[in-house]
Amino acid sequence: MPTIEQIRAARALIGWSQKDLADNSGLSQTGIARIENGTNKPNSSTISRITEAFDRADIEFIGENGVRKRTNEVRILHGKNAMSDFLDDVYEVSATYGTKDKPTEVFLSNVVHQNWVKWMGDERWKEHTDRMTKDKDLMDVRIIIKEGDMNFPASAYAQYKWIEEKFFNEKSFYSYHDRLAFLDFDGEELTISIMKQPDFARGYRDLFLISWNTTAFNPPLKE
Repeated sequence: MPTIEQIRAARALIGWSQKDLADNSGLSQTGIARIENGTNKPNSSTISRITEAFDRADIEFIGENGVRKRTNEVRILHGKNAMSDFLDDVYEVSATYGTKDKPTEVFLSNVVHQNWVKWMGDERWKEHTDRMTKDKDLMDVRIIIKEGDMNFPASAYAQYKWIEEKFFNEKSFYSYHDRLAFLDFDGEELTISIMKQPDFARGYRDLFLISWNTTAFNPPLKE
């Protein structure tokens, strides 16, 4: 749990005002001020929201006193907001770098959509689907799911193919622009690891296309 001093130092490191932290954590500016001046002791939920806001800004807390800007190329997301934060990044990156002439390649494999909706919630999932559909011309989205799965919730903006069950597991891979992500749904836990490594992302997409063009196959149309 970050200390008051670490929260102040983290804000200073990235040039955030108390209002910036409040806006990014969904808290009030008054509440942030009271935490920092010691008149209000935050509960675990409030601290979690503050920590998650700094995490999205690539800030790490070290021990009892340290703060640093994340410099490595791997970002780890976990907890209830992980999927929402991840898909925000997918959309923003893909829409930013894609054009109608050269859409961003967005390739997913080992996908079980029930897992995704569970962690997003129906309302947030619809918001994501709507924005991806709106900008579908900027992206080339392809999804490999297990043979027999007739759930195609992203069909408005994505192509689907099946793969035989023996080649399938629920450890999902997701590549978009210069990023390669691994999604691990483990019971009641979700961990998303995002590597910002253009060569690895491109390499995965090359392998994905081999599978897409050889071992994957078109599911039947829904009646």
